[in-house]
Amino acid sequence: MSAPAPLVAASLLDRLAGAQVVVCAGPGGVGKTTTAAALALALAGRGRRVAVVTIDPARRLADALGVGTLGNDPVPVAPGTLAALGVAPPGELWAMMLDPKLTFDGLVAELAPDPQRREAVLANPIYRQISTAAGGSHEFTAVARLHDLDRDPRFDVVVLDTPPSRNALDFLDAPDRIAGFLEGRAVQALLGQGRTGIAARVARRGTNLALGGLRRLTGVEVLEQLATFLAVLGPLTDGFAARAAAVRALLRAPTTRFVVVTGPGPVPAGEAIFFRRHLQAVGMPFTALVVNRVTVLDPASGDGDGGAVGARLAPALGAPLAAKVGRTWDDHRRLAARDAEAVARLSAATGDPTPVVVPMLDHEVFDLPALAAIRDALLAPRS
Repeated sequence: MSAPAPLVAASLLDRLAGAQVVVCAGPGGVGKTTTAAALALALAGRGRRVAVVTIDPARRLADALGVGTLGNDPVPVAPGTLAALGVAPPGELWAMMLDPKLTFDGLVAELAPDPQRREAVLANPIYRQISTAAGGSHEFTAVARLHDLDRDPRFDVVVLDTPPSRNALDFLDAPDRIAGFLEGRAVQALLGQGRTGIAARVARRGTNLALGGLRRLTGVEVLEQLATFLAVLGPLTDGFAARAAAVRALLRAPTTRFVVVTGPGPVPAGEAIFFRRHLQAVGMPFTALVVNRVTVLDPASGDGDGGAVGARLAPALGAPLAAKVGRTWDDHRRLAARDAEAVARLSAATGDPTPVVVPMLDHEVFDLPALAAIRDALLAPRS
């Protein structure tokens, strides 16, 4: 019986055909930011107008794209730079680095019913703490920014680089948590929502009395600040809830694709599998697995062991050095075999029969030519 034909996969770009949002997610330290930028470059090469967004605090994206410092608004990569990498009009590539504080402020300015309400929110001490807090602010503002960019007529597709995987789950769950919080009975009661006339005034008066009593008992002014914050927030809650609901639908839309990025090591591989299962549990579309920094064997190098390699090289290098090269070759073969087994386990666990394998590079990706090399590896035929 003849051996079965190898499974040949559609290219990664083919699997992303029709995508309007591409979310790159996975553990930290596996080249996720670089993968997002390389995918954005590849999509621009297909004539798409692409915005790539990072919330990675390491800020490596600007270095890889050669655009200097990134801010909260997308900046274009120069057409001449893109042309040198094979990207021609109508393809465009824009990049930005999410700034939680500016995004928060912009959302408040958009949703506030009047300038007075906007200034009251922006000046509130509770708001200033929330909008600059390290924990949670990236996830919330990434939700808001993704909503804006998806509706921006300048772009056909948005590529989003997310935090490391467990934090990325916070991003995925943020729309549900935001909506649940704003719809909760406690917040509704504090805001006097669902009541009109005398009932609303009684609810607000009761809230103020309760907070005032707690202040007298504790002497903590934060309770008054919280009361003020909730009072000025009231007219904005419907806008926040609507934004959260829109992004919740966007993350489950058929035009959204999730690419899980990982490495072959046991820790990042375990986190990638965990993330993939969460996607399945919440009904979000998984498109592809990318395994970065994999040790691979050059097919042209043959399959001889270190002893055979050393014997061939001994006349040219001398026996001691040739033997050392042979031992290094055996180590490399063992690493390649280990990584191949890891990729096979990841493939089975995530349900991607032909994951994208990106070989280990001997240098960091800090410029566009190196980024183009990653792009080419991502698009290489797979079987």
